[in-house]
This record gives sequence, C-alpha cells and structure tokens, in this order.
Amino acid sequence: MITTEIGQTTTDRITVRGHDLAGELIGNIDFIDMLMLVTLDRRCEGHEKEMLNAILVTVTDHGLTPSALAARLTYMGAPEAPQAAIAAGLLGAGSVFLGAMQNAAQMLQEAGSDLAEDASDEDIRRVALEFVSERRRQRRPLYGLGHNIHIDGDPRIPSLRAVSEANGYYGRWWKLLLAMDDASSTVYSRRLPANTAGAVGAMILSMGLPVHMARGLALVGRCAGLLGHLIEEETHPTGQELWDLVLRQDPRNELPTK
Repeated sequence: MITTEIGQTTTDRITVRGHDLAGELIGNIDFIDMLMLVTLDRRCEGHEKEMLNAILVTVTDHGLTPSALAARLTYMGAPEAPQAAIAAGLLGAGSVFLGAMQNAAQMLQEAGSDLAEDASDEDIRRVALEFVSERRRQRRPLYGLGHNIHIDGDPRIPSLRAVSEANGYYGRWWKLLLAMDDASSTVYSRRLPANTAGAVGAMILSMGLPVHMARGLALVGRCAGLLGHLIEEETHPTGQELWDLVLRQDPRNELPTK
C-alpha cells in the first residue's frame, strides 16, 4: 500500500501529520506553523517563527526579475491558466536567481565544516580568507556574495542580521559569511558584498534546518509575489510591451508602425 505520513483523507476527516485539519488546525494555527508542521512534522520552536517570517518577507518580490518576466509572458500567452504563469516564474529558481539561498547554505557548510560554534573571530577570518582564495583559484562561484546592483552592500543585510541577533541566531555561519565579504576585497580586485542569498543561507544553518528549506522558502514566498504580478498584469499589462520590445530589437522583423 502506498501511503504518506503528511496527510490522510477519509469520507469525513482530513488529517495533516496526524492532526485533524478541520477540528484542530483551521483557525488555530498560522501559516508559518503549518509550513513547519507539513515539512518537519513539528511547529515552530523558540524564535524560529520570527526568523521564517523575515525570510519570507525578504524573498516575496524583487521587481521585474526573470521569474516575474517569465510569469507575465506566460500569462500573456495563457491567461486562462494563472497557475501555469506562476509555475513558469518558479521554474527559473536556481543557482543564479532566487534559488541561490540553498547553494549559499551548502557553501557555508563546506567552508565552516571544521569551525566550532564558539570559534574565535580570528579563526573565522582565517577560514574565510583561505576558502575564498581557494574558490578563486579553482574558478568556482561564491554563492551568497556579490550583487549586480547593490555593489556597495546589500541594504537587506543589516536588517536580516538584526533579526538574527534579536532572536538568538547570530553565530558562526553569519560571522563566516561576513568574513568572506571582507576577504573578497583582498582576494579579488573589488569587494563582493554579502547578499540576501548568503544571509538566508546563514539563517537556515543557524536554525539547524535542512538546507533544502532555503530554496523551498524562496519558492513559497515568491509565489505570493508572482500572484501580485499577475493581478497587476490584468489591469496594467506589460507582457505585450515586452514582447514588442524584443521583436523590435531584431532588424529582420518588420513590424507595422503605430
């Protein structure tokens, strides 16, 4: 028999992780706790909820990113299927856009595998410099560092750090990320400032959550942002304008003048 421990449905009852959906959960549990219940079979502990809320708020929307563009253009072609547009926007989440939080968490784990939780600042700086130097030597990317717009520093970093500090989740992973930020100025010709992907990666590790949660939370939060783009597309469409712009960039296309 094929079963799952996540949910069960009978003629008169739906359970999620053994809890009655109608009788126990609806009206008595918020979405963050429900997310944790479904994924990890427990509710939030300590100050996890504040941390997760901050992450979800951070990743909800960043403007006309590739995910938003993909969603809007898909919606233009299939307005009867908004779910397809949102799915299209999420499919591009990877190591470059939106999904890099998981890559950053895995990289921090690799770099700090031998660091104790109470490692000294000197040890953390040493490890960061050695890791960034080796990464450059191997010509491998530094996930969670650098930004094409916020070249002098990601404005979200101080806020996310403050949330982590206030809730007791500021330790070796955050310190290692910021030490890599400092080391980048020495190893490279310019600074590669810590970005949101790195911060979220550090936050997930600080809470001891599975690294897949980093990308998963990014997808959950961005669903809401993409829904906003689709609703705006209904009243202020940009998909057609984007399509026309692409066509006009190719001199082989002959479009009628308006």
